[in-house]
Amino acid sequence: MSVVIYTKPGCPYCQQARDYYTTQGVAFTDYDAQNDLARRKEMFAFSDNDPTVPCIVEDGEYLGSGWGKPPRG
Repeated sequence: MSVVIYTKPGCPYCQQARDYYTTQGVAFTDYDAQNDLARRKEMFAFSDNDPTVPCIVEDGEYLGSGWGKPPRG
């Protein structure tokens, strides 16, 4: 399984997503979608231009944006 998390620095919801995947033992790639414009463009392609982070992509499929119930970010 390949997991990518698009985040922004200082985002508490992004940290919660990282913590979740870490405790589950799932390796992930973390991209800064705020400061890396190429990664932001990638994130927008997955999320249909939704700027909400974290944006989670698993095996190339968009899972969703935000974290928690209801999703926040």
